[in-house]
Amino acid sequence: MKVFRGLPNADARRPCALTIGNFDGVHLGHQALLSQVGAAARRLGIESAVMTFEPHPREFFAHLAGDTSQAPPRVVNLRDKLQALQAAGINRVIVEHFNTRFAAMSAEDFIQKLLVDGLHVKYLIVGDDFRFGAKRSGDYRMLVDAGNQLGFEVNSIATVMHHSTRISSSAVRAALKEGDFIQARNLLGYAYSISGHVQHGRKLGRTLGFPTLNLRIGHRHPVLNGIFVVQVHGLDAKPLPAVASLGVRPTVEDDGRMLLEVHIFDYNANCYGKLVRIEFLQKLRDEEKYTDLKTLTDAIAADARAARDFFEIPSIT
Repeated sequence: MKVFRGLPNADARRPCALTIGNFDGVHLGHQALLSQVGAAARRLGIESAVMTFEPHPREFFAHLAGDTSQAPPRVVNLRDKLQALQAAGINRVIVEHFNTRFAAMSAEDFIQKLLVDGLHVKYLIVGDDFRFGAKRSGDYRMLVDAGNQLGFEVNSIATVMHHSTRISSSAVRAALKEGDFIQARNLLGYAYSISGHVQHGRKLGRTLGFPTLNLRIGHRHPVLNGIFVVQVHGLDAKPLPAVASLGVRPTVEDDGRMLLEVHIFDYNANCYGKLVRIEFLQKLRDEEKYTDLKTLTDAIAADARAARDFFEIPSIT
């Protein structure tokens, strides 16, 4: 799969079957959409493509308004989104930088400059509620009319349901915020996880008796926050049981950076720089600020015992 930051250059602008969206989570509804894109690409003998945005448009407008509380929490980071799109068989991903210029683009320019001139779209499929262009002025009907005039096929996909729940990124966020990882799996079609390369940290966990591997979160709005039972993929043939903290570490730092810290039970190998995937199994509690490191250490020990009980691993202390 090829990934482009913005429109491909002229040499890479080949006809494509395209879908457009944020694809936060790449849930089962997204996967149904991607399946149809792939089928259309094979039928027409062209490449399948996805256009997505960074940052999320709602996140951009929230920052512009000075109210970051309106930014939607992110289900996945860009790495995991791209990996899921590749797993769905997509040939090409265009990551458009959503900024003031892009937000001001008229619906007519969106069609002509991006879809037709920029991507040579021959087939387009979107959700039935898709809107685009400045002030969300463009809609599905406008795309159909433009396709008839400019020579590309347009289709839509209806809402995908799980029992009585509409599958959407919002529904996934709600399940994850409630710590309902079973429902999240039902909506996503896979177990929820976060991947990244292991980074060097302050080594505070080692000092406290609970060494951790650290993954930086590249944005400040992850959908999860708190202490979790997890398992770690990528370091051994089997997933390794662990306990994790995802948050801003208010007891030891005050810079607001998000960090995922994972303490793997009875594991001491060097894993700096390795790519790992942290699968979330159960939430233990919310993140808290403690008065001193002794209280923090006691809380970590209690969390570790609870996670060991989840896996039925006896404590070695």
